[in-house]
Amino acid sequence: MSNNPILEGKLSINSDIPLYAQLVGIIKKSISSGALAVGDLLPSEAELCRTLDVSRNTVRQAIGDLEDEGLVVRKRGKGTFVADPSTNRRGVKYSFTTEVSSLGKVPSSTLVDFDVIEPSPAVCRKMELQEGIKVYCFTRVRNVDGEPLILETSYYPQYIYPNLTRDLVQTHSFYSLLYHVGITPASAEDTYEAVVLDGPRASLLGVDSGSCAFYHQRRTKTEDGRIYEYTRSYIRADRVQLDVQMQKSGMTFVRTID
Repeated sequence: MSNNPILEGKLSINSDIPLYAQLVGIIKKSISSGALAVGDLLPSEAELCRTLDVSRNTVRQAIGDLEDEGLVVRKRGKGTFVADPSTNRRGVKYSFTTEVSSLGKVPSSTLVDFDVIEPSPAVCRKMELQEGIKVYCFTRVRNVDGEPLILETSYYPQYIYPNLTRDLVQTHSFYSLLYHVGITPASAEDTYEAVVLDGPRASLLGVDSGSCAFYHQRRTKTEDGRIYEYTRSYIRADRVQLDVQMQKSGMTFVRTID
């Protein structure tokens, strides 16, 4: 695979763009230009690390972001391949990475906490869980161009992916991991409220205590109606605008990021 166009790319440690985002750009360009076709095998993690002189975490974060966008697919024991856009899974398609990248900005995430917990009664009600079922709970700060934008806490029943680890959350798209075990989003319910940030949350988002924010809740369901995701987020109101457009054909809702 020495002639693979990805391995001919150049990364710069002096750039303001993170190394993983530079690698994402190289792979995207190789796909969009036709240098890599649907079904082509990407270089292995080891080969990318060795040839481009980057860490394994850098490579994994780049591949995870590309999975989020549906551009590549990982096959256990075989490698990572260019995905066929015509076979993209049906259902709700939301990706923070895709949303931010489409605006010409650089997305990234910082894992704040990861644990397996017994959910509170309120979370159990939201997720329609039976008593005794444990959930993964992890909190991430979602960044845009290196600046915090969203403080996001997500809950998933442990049984849907029994061997999830902190390392997997840091290096993979969790939606892609779920896809490989047959869990795909079919519908989602969102709510937004205006709130004031307390000190700890404001600190994580890089703003003053008492700053305004949007409090966003999402419940995501599978085709058979099971709630497998509940997310609570605090979104900086100084950088996000919510736009609603109503037409005869329906309603559209857009988040604009400054």
